[in-house]
Formats: sequence, structure tokens, C-alpha cells
Amino acid sequence: MSRLIGRLPKVGIRPVIDGRELGVRESLEVQTMDMAKAAAKLIEETLRFPSGEQVECVIADTTIGGVADAAACADKFRREGVEVSLTVTPCWCYGTEVMDTDPLTPKAVWGFNGTERPGAVYLAAALAGYSQKGLPAFGIYGKEVQDGGDKSIPEDVSEKILRFVKGALAVAQMKGKSYLSIGYSSMGIAGSMVDVNFLQDYLGVRAEFVESVELLRRIEHNIFDQDEYKKALAWTKENCKEGPDRNSPESQKSAEVKEKEWEKVVKMTLICKDLMNGNPKLKAMGFGEESKGRNAIMGGFQGQRQWTDYQPNADFTESILNSSFDWNGIRQAYTFATENDCLNAISMLFGHLLTNKAQLFSDVRTYWSAASVERVTGKKLTGLAAHGIIHLINSGSTTLDATAQQLDEEGNPTMKPFWDITEDDVQRCLDNTKWPPATVEYFRGGGFSSNFLTKATMPLTMCRINLIKGIGPVLQLVEGWSVELPEDIHNVLNDRTDPTWPTTWFVPRTTGKGAFKDVYTVMAKWGANHGAISHGHIGADLISLAAMLRIPVNMHNVDENDVFRPSAWAAFGEELEGADYRACDNYGPLYGFK
Repeated sequence: MSRLIGRLPKVGIRPVIDGRELGVRESLEVQTMDMAKAAAKLIEETLRFPSGEQVECVIADTTIGGVADAAACADKFRREGVEVSLTVTPCWCYGTEVMDTDPLTPKAVWGFNGTERPGAVYLAAALAGYSQKGLPAFGIYGKEVQDGGDKSIPEDVSEKILRFVKGALAVAQMKGKSYLSIGYSSMGIAGSMVDVNFLQDYLGVRAEFVESVELLRRIEHNIFDQDEYKKALAWTKENCKEGPDRNSPESQKSAEVKEKEWEKVVKMTLICKDLMNGNPKLKAMGFGEESKGRNAIMGGFQGQRQWTDYQPNADFTESILNSSFDWNGIRQAYTFATENDCLNAISMLFGHLLTNKAQLFSDVRTYWSAASVERVTGKKLTGLAAHGIIHLINSGSTTLDATAQQLDEEGNPTMKPFWDITEDDVQRCLDNTKWPPATVEYFRGGGFSSNFLTKATMPLTMCRINLIKGIGPVLQLVEGWSVELPEDIHNVLNDRTDPTWPTTWFVPRTTGKGAFKDVYTVMAKWGANHGAISHGHIGADLISLAAMLRIPVNMHNVDENDVFRPSAWAAFGEELEGADYRACDNYGPLYGFK
């Protein structure tokens, strides 16, 4: 069940038709409605929300042959909670008379590629109408001609339908939700200086601010579920094994102090969950206001330094929230950012909504050239890593799903939506994670960092939203792979930084030109100290989502043939990146004022 307030968005299917009767419309009714049913079947059988529910489609009661039919469909969609619009047709229709004109609903039109009726002609006319009215729409048209009675959806068409719907549902799920900022700016990190106007104008998300002292209040006054706390602490003691204390002997804390820190970080985790999404148990305890939460679809914890100079760090809290399981069992991962980096939280949320999987939060910390690795280890990098690697590592708060201990049906390491994760997967993730005491030089208040190594080659996509003065938000992304280094190489490289933190060795897919000339250039062009990393190659999905939100993409290594944006983008010039910038500037933020 979704932990957010508000119904889940539905996908509206609009079967549009030639309105001329006396034989024309009548001959097309079945074929047109069958297209709508086929699209709905594809979507409902393929897509699920991150909370596990299946996506639901709503089909217009009748085919749409003119303005009256379009109005009746729009009325039904409003009543049914439709927030995504897919129009389908095998034939000519009356252009603007049958179109969807809601400016906030992402739109696509699938025109059937057949010779019996001019579905492609209507598609072109409809897209021209949408462009002229300033309503960007995605055009879907199969490469191969189909017979008129063919009810199948070609692979290239289904790929575009699903890419559009995934992105559009992500847009709809964000609208009206909150970003919960616990604390504010951390160590001067610009991404943690939460920009409320960006959140509202581009994502439809409100910013909610809670000072870190609220955690202390709730701890001191026991404003958390006492039964869950006992359960959580017992589970933590059983499954979260303390790692070696690498602090100097004079800096190490006693077992009694560490015990109190474990108790506190578990309480912090419960409280952060309650702050995000509420907890009815609190109302029964007499805390009605606290029980409601902030309807947060994502959040972040400032931590350093005002909190961590005084209290245990939130590495445990962030790691557990970002994982697909805790003491209550297997469940949807939260999106919760270290150092309150709101821009990285948004980037993580994009990946989560598109894949339904837990996301990694990492520092994009070090580029290691092959020559540098050989110099310090005496060993050569091989395979995918042969031309250099990027060290993804941060202060112990990355999802435990990234241990690469979840296995697919063939036994290969992977990351899964929570409903596919098994208890054995969970136990392997826990068994391959240690929790060493936090490094005192960084965290005077103590705490425990998650410590693991991603031990597999898996496809990954790293992305990041950056705010550029004079331009606004831009998205950069890079597809690549995690790689497993020989232990003797890993140990030498890892020991040169903080070995108590989780490590993922990452190799981007290079192209020999531009930002992807080589691994070094990818690192040099990355726009911030953090990155959000998702399992799978989802760059094309991210590009489509960004276009819906009017956020240009300034760096990607996705094949141009897979770039799918609204048809109007073609009118802004031939070079795809420049056209994207000009189109996004022209239309302005989805929920803002132009």
C-alpha cells in the first residue's frame, strides 16, 4: 500500500475516430476500441507503482469523434483520477476537435501504421495541433506497416508507450507531495540549500522544513512507537553486526557509550519515518499533530556538522530507510538524502519512480586511471575497468540493496523491486554489511557507518540534477557498470580513503567524444560532489521524464535513436542537446509561470 496521501494516478486511454457516420465511423469502432484495450492491457500487465500496486488504465466510454465526445471523456477522466493521457487511433480524425487540452497532463498519441486508413496522417495533424497550441505531446508510430486487423503492438511501439507512461506516472506521483528537509544546509553544499521555487515550479512538490532539534524532542519525550522500537532494536542487534573500530585507541568509545548510540540511531530511524509519512500509533499516544507526518515522497537529513558534532550520525538511519527492508520486513525503499542534498534526493526519486528499486547515494569521489592504479598497487586493471574507474563512496548511508547480494532467477547478482526480493536476499545483504563505529575526525558525536563492497558487475545509471543560475535546472546522466576489482587492488585503493564506508567501483560507457571521451572526462564534467545511482540502464527513460518536466539534459551517453521527447522538440533545431535547451526554455517549467 502507498504510504502517501492521495490516490494513485491512472492512465487515460483515448480512442479517437473519424466522426463521419453512415459507414465510416461504424466501420472503425471495433478496431479503434481494440487499440485502446490492447494499450491498456500492455500497460496494466507490465507496470507497477513503487509501492507495489498495479497501474490502472481508464478507457473512454466511447470512441471520440468530435468535441462532445472529447468533453465527455475529459469529464470521466477527472472523476476517475486520470493524470496521464494516451490517445490511440488507426484512422483519420478531426484534428483539434478530438484532442486532450489539459495543459498539466502529459500526452502521447499512437497513430497506427496501416495502409487501410491514414492513422499516420491524423498523428501528424494532431501533433501539429498540439505544437501550435503549446501543448507538447509525444508521437508514437511503428516503423513497420501492419495489416488493418492486426491487434498486436509492435515492439518499438510498446517500448515508446511504456517509456512515455513510466515518465508520465512519475510526473503525476510527484505532484502535490512534499520534500522533507530535516535541518537545512550541510557544510556549504549547494544542493542542500533547498530551492522551494524549483520544487514547486518544476515538480509540483512543496518543501517542508523541520529543525533537527525535533528529533531530540521526540527522543526525550518518547514520541515514537515503543513496541516498534523494541522490535527494531532487537532486529538491529541480531542483524547489524558492528565492524572494527578504526579510530585511535584514545578516540574509541566504551561499549556502554556505543550501546547508547545504537539505541539512539534506531530511534532516529523511527522518528524520521514518522516525520515523513506519519504514524497512527502516535495519535493513540496523545500526539495527534505528530501522527500526521508531512506526506513526504522524499526527504533529507542535514547531519553534518551541527548535528554530528553533538549527536550520532544518521548513516544507519539513511542506509536502512534507503533499503528495501527493515525490522518490519521487506517493503518499498524510502528516498532519503545524506547531508540534506535535495537535488540528489530528486535525482534518486527519478530513478526510484522509473524502476521501483532502491537507489544509491554516493560521493563521486575519485577517478583512478589505469596508470595510477598500477603505480600504487603494481597491478593492471582489466576487463571493463581497463581504462579507469570511478570510486563511488560516501559516509556510510548507501542502500544495502547495493551489496549486489540479491539474485535473479538465474542466480545473477541484481537489484530488485521489493516485491521480488526474498528473505534469503535480505539476509545476504545484511550478512555482507558491517557497521563500524563512525570516524571521530568526521563525526564527533559518534554513530555507525554501513560498510560493504558492491561485489558484482551490474548495469547502473548515475544521474544528477544541478541548478545553474540563468538557466535553471539541468539533468546529467551516465550509463555504465559496477565492477568488482581483485581484492588486492581494492584493498589498496580503498584504504587510501575512509575504509569504513560503502564502496561501488563504477565504469561509465565511453564513446570517444565529448563528455564521454574517456572515464576521466566523465568525472571532470560531473556537475556536483554527489550522484544518484540506479540499477539498470535507464538513461532513455530519464531523458523522456526530463522533457515532460521541461528540464534540459546537458550530458548523457544514450544512443540518439533511443532519445524520445515530445514531437515539438524537432522544431527547435537539428542538434538534439541544443534543441532540448531551447524547447525547455520556450515552454518553461511545467507548474511555473512563463
